[in-house]
Amino acid sequence: MTQNIPDLSKIEAAHKRISSFIHKTPVFTSSIINGIAGAEIFFKCENFQRVGAFKFRGACNAVLSLSEEERKKGVATHSSGNHAQGLALAAKLNNIPAYIVMPKNAPAVKKNAVLGYGAEVIDCEATLQSREDTLEHVVKEKGAYFVHPFNDYDIIAGQATASKELIEETGKLDVIMAPVGGGGLLSGTALTVNLLSPATKVVAGEPAGADDAYHSLKAGKIIPSTNPNTIADGLLTSLGTKTFEIISKYVDEIIMVSDEEIINAMRLVWERMKIVIEPSAAVPFAALLKEKEKFQGQRVGIIISGGNVDLGKLPF
Repeated sequence: MTQNIPDLSKIEAAHKRISSFIHKTPVFTSSIINGIAGAEIFFKCENFQRVGAFKFRGACNAVLSLSEEERKKGVATHSSGNHAQGLALAAKLNNIPAYIVMPKNAPAVKKNAVLGYGAEVIDCEATLQSREDTLEHVVKEKGAYFVHPFNDYDIIAGQATASKELIEETGKLDVIMAPVGGGGLLSGTALTVNLLSPATKVVAGEPAGADDAYHSLKAGKIIPSTNPNTIADGLLTSLGTKTFEIISKYVDEIIMVSDEEIINAMRLVWERMKIVIEPSAAVPFAALLKEKEKFQGQRVGIIISGGNVDLGKLPF
């Protein structure tokens, strides 16, 4: 497993490793949205990735980076969302077992998706302590390799491939934007931009109800969220040590947005671009709309992180 911050050769190797498994997702534009924003926006649509989110890239790279010996015993993680599905599918495609610890209150649709990919789901209480304790027990019992949802360099290198594709397709961008939760996507994006297009700024969007990254960056140390509360349920996690180190070095700014701003941005994409995106994926676009004057006339890449949304509970 990768022990150092991924360099360009690691990111390129990750891309090559996963390329036959992932979808090379499209980059969409909308003249109406460009007019509203006053900028030229390129949406990298990871909502069309396998399992409906960028998370499959990192999970796939992590699984493929294991030794033969490690693979035999399988992989394990705790997640109630897209990482669970990403790891379950990556394990299935490589014919290895996957053990996913999920809180009892995780949406049935997510649990069923993980089961559908052939993983074993282990229930736990809806607390971080219970998730970690249950996972520890599973790892001990099965000997499975723990794949962290974001605080892992193989995961980060895999997520970095999304912005690599974006830069290769669009050429020089003034800004690239991504959402931030645990920081796997943002740190991977920041690394790629620094290595391939250092003049490009990296700006993150973060929900005001889960604003640990914003405060951590300001303080110069990790300040975890306490009781985060936002419609962007994919961004509730606090930064990890590895993601924080990269983000504090290479991210230019984090813009906080309210749930109302997230919903408005999400709705605009649904209505104008006719694509399904989840609230977390709308966060960087919401950040751009909130501070439009910063981006006037610029070429902006935005990573749409996923499209896994419960259609029975749309916020509009």
